[in-house]
Amino acid sequence: MDIGKNISELKQNLPEGVRLVAVSKTKPNEDILAAYHVGQRIFGENKVQDLTRKYEELPKDIEWHFIGHPQRNKVKYIAPFISLIHGVDSIKLLKTIDKEGAKNKRVIKCLLQFHIAEEATKFGLSEPEAVGILTSREFAELNNVEVVGVMGMATYTDDENQIRKEFQTLKEIFTELKRNFFAESDSFCEISMGMSDDYPLAVDEGSTLIRVGSKIFGRRNY
Repeated sequence: MDIGKNISELKQNLPEGVRLVAVSKTKPNEDILAAYHVGQRIFGENKVQDLTRKYEELPKDIEWHFIGHPQRNKVKYIAPFISLIHGVDSIKLLKTIDKEGAKNKRVIKCLLQFHIAEEATKFGLSEPEAVGILTSREFAELNNVEVVGVMGMATYTDDENQIRKEFQTLKEIFTELKRNFFAESDSFCEISMGMSDDYPLAVDEGSTLIRVGSKIFGRRNY
C-alpha cells in the first residue's frame, strides 16, 4: 500500500469544505506517520486504549477523532485531548463528556449520531429522541460539551439509491436541527457521513467529514 499516494489522490477529488478523517484503527504508528508526512492531520480511532497510546506516541498536532461509540466509564481517558467525538446518542453520555470536559477545563466537541440505516445493529438516535435531548433541562445545564453537528452510517448495501436516500435523511435532520436549535451557532456545521465504499455519494449529499480507512491503509488488521 502506498499510503501517501492514496491520501493525496483521495484529497485531490474532495471538494472544498469536506475534510478527511483517516480511520487508523488497528493500524500501527508507522502507517499513521506515512499519512502524517503527506499532510494528513485528522485521524479516527474507535478503541480508547489504542487511542490514548497513539496520542502519547505520535506528533502532538494530530487532531484525534473518536469515531466509535464511547463507553461512559472510558471517556475520562480521552477527555484531555480528544478533538471530536462522533458517536453520541444519549443525554447520559453527553453528561459524562461534560463532566470530564469540566475536569480538564475544556469544551469537548461532539456529533449526535443518528440511526439512518435499515440495519438494526447500528447505533443512533431518531430525530424525536434528539429533539427530546436538545429541549431538556439537563442539556441546557451542560457547559463543557458542544454539539457541532450530526453523524450517521448508511446501510451496507450495493443499492446506491438506498444509500443516497439515507444520506439525504441525515442532511435533512441536520438542516432541521440547525434551524430549530443552532441557528445562531456557526460551529454547528458538521455532517459526518461516508466511508471507504460510499463516501462519493456522501459528498454529493452534503457530507463535511468523511471517515476513510481501507481505501488509505488497506484492509483492517485484526
